[in-house]
Amino acid sequence: MRTICKSIMEMNNKVKYWLDLSNEDMTVAQLLLDGGKFLYSGFMCHLAVEKALKAIIAQNCADDEIPPKWHDLIRLAEKAALLTALTEEQKSLLRNLNPLNIEARYPEYKDKIAEIMPKETCVRIITETENFLCWIKKQL
Repeated sequence: MRTICKSIMEMNNKVKYWLDLSNEDMTVAQLLLDGGKFLYSGFMCHLAVEKALKAIIAQNCADDEIPPKWHDLIRLAEKAALLTALTEEQKSLLRNLNPLNIEARYPEYKDKIAEIMPKETCVRIITETENFLCWIKKQL
């Protein structure tokens, strides 16, 4: 019995670890939005969703297993066994956030992505991300 309880506690710690990181990324996303750094705010939303999905994966995996080092949100949602439960709006958010992970990092894409990330778009993405994160937490 003691081993099972310890195992559950460790899993909770793994889940908490990923959720704490996700929450911190959302705080940074808001700070970047407030500072006018819209592209990077969107990038942080991607990271927040990625880490929240990894919290679900951590909850469902063996004690010695860690979530995959993937960044594709659709793949992570599938690994978390959530893909079929997502609404079309949630899937759209994941598809919209996916390019921000890689393309926000490289100069050849950065300007192109920045053009489609005005403040209004960034505000919408943050709101949708916050809603998605609330939904994820209900799945835990």
